[in-house]
Order: sequence, then C-alpha cells, then structure tokens
Amino acid sequence: MTYNVEELFQRQIHAWPQLAKGLEGLAQAKTRSVRIDWFDIFIRHIPHRMASTTAPVDRESVAKRPCFLCAGNLPPEEEGLQFDDNFTIYCNPFPIVDRHLTIAHREHGSQRIANQFGNMLDLAAGLEGYFIVYNGPECGASAPDHMHFQAGSRSLFPIEKDTAGLTRLTVPNYARNVFLFRDRDRSALIDRMDRAIDLLAETTSKRPEPMVNIAVFHARGEWVTYLFPRGKHRPQVFHTGELTVSPASIDLCGIFVVPKAEHFERITGDAIAAIFREVTLSDDRFREVAAKLESER
Repeated sequence: MTYNVEELFQRQIHAWPQLAKGLEGLAQAKTRSVRIDWFDIFIRHIPHRMASTTAPVDRESVAKRPCFLCAGNLPPEEEGLQFDDNFTIYCNPFPIVDRHLTIAHREHGSQRIANQFGNMLDLAAGLEGYFIVYNGPECGASAPDHMHFQAGSRSLFPIEKDTAGLTRLTVPNYARNVFLFRDRDRSALIDRMDRAIDLLAETTSKRPEPMVNIAVFHARGEWVTYLFPRGKHRPQVFHTGELTVSPASIDLCGIFVVPKAEHFERITGDAIAAIFREVTLSDDRFREVAAKLESER
C-alpha cells in the first residue's frame, strides 16, 4: 500500500496544482525545536495552515458550507486511492508533515471514533512508516461533519522517540496528559480503547463522545497508540489573539503548528507547555481514569 501511495503522490504532484503549491509551502516551512523538561517540541511555521487553524467548526458554520471531503465536492484534479470498501486515501494539499494524507469515509457522516478504531489500526498496519491520527469533532477536525483520519510520514514523529521503550499506561512529566497503549492483539487493543473512551465519557459527562485526539502507528508487529483526552478545544491565547494556535493530534505528538510568522518567532517552550496543560484533560480527572484502567489491566 505504501508503494501505491507514493505513486499517487507522484501523479497528483503533476496533475493537481494545489497539491504542488502545498508541497512547496511545506518545503519552505521554518521549523525550530525547543526543549521542555526532557523532551523536544518542533515548532513549525506553515502559513497555508491558517485556514485550518482558525476554521469555525460550530454547527451553523459547518452547515453553511459544502463538505470538502465528499467525493462529489472534490476538485476535478484530485484523485483518491481506495484503501478498502469504506475509506479512500487522498493527498492533503495543506501538509504539515511529509506525505500528509487525508483518509475519508465514502459516506458523509459525523466524525466519531465509535466502531472506527479498528479501521484506524488497519490503516496503521497497511501504511508502513506512517502514523495515523484522529481528531475529534471538537478537537481539531476542520470537517466534523465527515468521518476521516489523517496520516503522515514518521520521518518526524517526536512522540515515538519520546516514548520508545516505555510500557506504562501514562507518560510522566510530559506537559500533556496522554494514555499509551501497546499491543499485538488487534481485538484486545480495540476493547481497551473502547473502555478508555467510555470511562472518559463517564468522567467528563461528554456524550456521545468525549473530547479526544488519537494517534497510532504499527511497527515490528505491534500497534502503539496514543490517546489524548481533552479538556477544551482551543487555548485562551487563541481567543485573545495573542497566539494563533489550535492544537490537534499532530501538535500533541510534538510538531506544533504556528501559521503566523510573528507568533512563530516569539512562542516559547513554556508557552507551549502551558497550552498543552490547558487543552488536555485536567490532572485530577486524568488520574481518576488512569486508576480505573490500571485496575482492569
């Protein structure tokens, strides 16, 4: 499948000017790293991410625009690669990382992880060298009305390095609260994720789905999954205009997108750590859910 994706990219680069422009924008993006405690965050200035970073995702705004993930609304030059009966892989024309993909469901329907996590695992297993992410409808998905995943090359995927060899459920002193699941058993991992989602929904009183971001990759026969429970969608600095940032899965995995040049130059590691703490689930609620998951291991 990875070979087929690479062929898709090569065809689309020549046939779809918007993608070629996006890849040129990524090539010109500025990236700098900051050290926070024991780990690094890679801050990336990509002007073409402004629309996604600031996208209105309230129900009224979404209802006013055509769905840009429905096949009938795609640009005529855009070509997809069928993954299975339900999902089609597309090149993302506004990339954050190398080989950035959007993987859309064939039917228009709400962004919900329920009954879809198994598909996420299958994508991870089928796309060697890639990570797969899910952004909840209130946690960074700019198309909350259409089920989709994103994917990208793991050539830069800081959280993988940060958690290498770690087998515990949580990552200590990481500025953001995240659950870490490793398993070779697909069914067992699905059950564990379903249980974690249910506990988060119960703890936060947020149904049908708690606010979450998820990332997963597959390597050496094992799936590695990161579940970020959220406390809020956007940080206060976004609403005040101090910093135009709106963290989603890729940001939480260590590639922090800042579309405005002046904000890219002045944002600090301390500011990012504060944003992570603000938007992920509070420590007390996180510990409550972690304790329940640990007791069931």
